[in-house]
Amino acid sequence: MGVPTSLLDGRRPTDGMLRLARDIAEEKKHEGLKQSTVPAHVYTDPDYWVREKAAIYDRLPQILCPSALLPEAGMAVPHDPTGRPLLITRDAGGVVHVFLNVCRHRGTRLVEGNEVACTKKLVCPYHAWTYSVDGRLLALPRPDTFPDLDKGEMGLVELPSKEAGGMIWFSPREGTADFSLAEKLGEDFDALGVADHVLFRRKTHEVAGNWKLIMDAFLESYHVTRLHAQTIGPFFKDGVTSGDMIGPHSRSAVGRLEELEGVDLTDMAQMRKVITFAYQLMPGALVIPSPDYINLMVMMPQAHDRTLVEDFMLIPEHPSTDKARDHWERSWALLDGGVFASEDFRAAELGQQGLATGAVPHLTLGTMEGGIRRYHETVEEALRAAN
Repeated sequence: MGVPTSLLDGRRPTDGMLRLARDIAEEKKHEGLKQSTVPAHVYTDPDYWVREKAAIYDRLPQILCPSALLPEAGMAVPHDPTGRPLLITRDAGGVVHVFLNVCRHRGTRLVEGNEVACTKKLVCPYHAWTYSVDGRLLALPRPDTFPDLDKGEMGLVELPSKEAGGMIWFSPREGTADFSLAEKLGEDFDALGVADHVLFRRKTHEVAGNWKLIMDAFLESYHVTRLHAQTIGPFFKDGVTSGDMIGPHSRSAVGRLEELEGVDLTDMAQMRKVITFAYQLMPGALVIPSPDYINLMVMMPQAHDRTLVEDFMLIPEHPSTDKARDHWERSWALLDGGVFASEDFRAAELGQQGLATGAVPHLTLGTMEGGIRRYHETVEEALRAAN
């Protein structure tokens, strides 16, 4: 179907995106690439995972969801898989907030479920204390029984958050709430028009594998024409890639089979037809823009060998015809159910099973898998920084 021209008008790739695209167009050779290894215990050791959780998932800024999950003012959605009960809202002025989903009265969970709700007020199911979606305590029954209560001091507990480039980020801690790289990545996402897309589908998968095994599949192109031979593999050139780093975050580009000759790489619409970008974000999020839609996957580890992955599919506009809806349904089935669930996630599960035997003391990485080594180095740096 393609992306509507109106969505791409005036958009051009960022300088970084353009540099990677030109590397692919010129088939630039990467010098000095070497074979490397990653120790197997980083996937299988429960104690190592405890250290990662404390140093990374309980400390660093991270993506929660796309802005498209809350497209209008006066919306709220509970979010539990990070291990803390969160409540994401968009207030009357359109500003996003991330609160702890906890009533300030007796600590009751404020909003149940995991679906988006349209509401101006959040009412505790226990004693009906009522909050605004901007976190203010609005009212409570029998206020005369709380003679010393200052409502202005009893709003919901808010965590640092940032909306940038069509993505909602939060930080578990005030002291580590540096969102400058979220803003930098947001420049690329703005070039892709992420904030102007709408949500078509979201689904949470439970994967019996370490979160880094899932990330690994998106950090190398060695597997693309092999693991995905029956799905998306035939659309890509084997090993024609380029990549760089934005702080601890990886940005990569893969050449598609379409001919690049005559393509204006400064035109986003033309570029997306011939090159697929992927963003591998610390600690565990993936942004993958296909030629006419975008997937965001957020990894939320539950244990060293169990990970929840929420997949969001963003499309340029709500389907207005049965034909359009059928197109997007088939795209969703191909990526979410086929490529991701049946191939990438399954490969992670099989890898977890094999590594758990102890038969392989370390993973052997070829020159097309260097992104995996770099990613693990960023994890190790985060562990050192937290000590």
